Amino acid sequence: MNRREFLSWSAGALAGGVVRARPVSGECRVAEEAGPMNAASFHRARRYAELAVGRIAYVDRGSGPAALFLHGFPLNGYQWRGIVDRLQSHRRCITPDFMALGYSEVPAEQPVALDAQSAMLAGLLDKLRIESVDLVANDSGGATAQLFAIQNPRRVRTMLLTNCDTQNDSPPASFLPIIAAAREGKLAESLARQRDNPELARSPRGTGGLAYSDPANLTDEAIECYFAPLVASPLRRTQLEAFAIALEHNPLEGIEPALRRILVPTRIVWGEADTTFSQEGADWLDRTLPLSRGVRRVPGAKLFFPEEMPELVAEEAQCLWTE
Repeated sequence: MNRREFLSWSAGALAGGVVRARPVSGECRVAEEAGPMNAASFHRARRYAELAVGRIAYVDRGSGPAALFLHGFPLNGYQWRGIVDRLQSHRRCITPDFMALGYSEVPAEQPVALDAQSAMLAGLLDKLRIESVDLVANDSGGATAQLFAIQNPRRVRTMLLTNCDTQNDSPPASFLPIIAAAREGKLAESLARQRDNPELARSPRGTGGLAYSDPANLTDEAIECYFAPLVASPLRRTQLEAFAIALEHNPLEGIEPALRRILVPTRIVWGEADTTFSQEGADWLDRTLPLSRGVRRVPGAKLFFPEEMPELVAEEAQCLWTE
């Protein structure tokens, strides 16, 4: 996504138990809905983990070893629905919403920077009694995945990284106007305008036109699912903008030496039409991660292509998991 263009529509145009807890090993599981996930089934499947940081929303589908899917900004776990549909027979697929994004609920004083997000994920896995995961990540979720792998190396079996921040491109220069908009309190209002006007959201100035290969793939129900919780209250709007502001100081600064010690098989899948993250980011990850399995470049794919091309990402994940 061209974040400088993203600003143009922003100016014009969120310790106890688990709520609806998943049964622990040995207990009966609640039956899952058959068929592809849509917004209605996504909402019905949502559970909440009560952690020290707040109520963390997540969807938990499938069986087998766990895979953890980390979404981009300003999306939520719904981004992964098509991939989960294809992988839930191979993995227990956990799709959490980051603090300040999606349907997670955290108090006003809770930090939402990426290091806090990584710690939250560790707490979520502890609550769900999951020891290790296969990570699949996009955009700012990819930055969080890198931090999580460094902080919890024994909890990560593999990583599949799509277009995302890297040490030398975080935040990308085009994101700085978004941070400025957040500091001015204008970012949430821009998303509210897109929610209220789906055609704006799919226009060249909107999220669909900037971050999707085909803007039509940002459907009305996806717009509602993504943007409604972000603008639901003054607190949520403030937290959304806090998330963006927290990215101003490179959260991956100096990460290279630690990444070089991460012995985790990693596959990099990179959209060639992305105007947010440079193509060099894919090459840097490939050079830096010792067990990189190379880069697959996807012609015509923009930032949020994992949502649009679930079969491609699912194929890459299965190849990585079975090598």
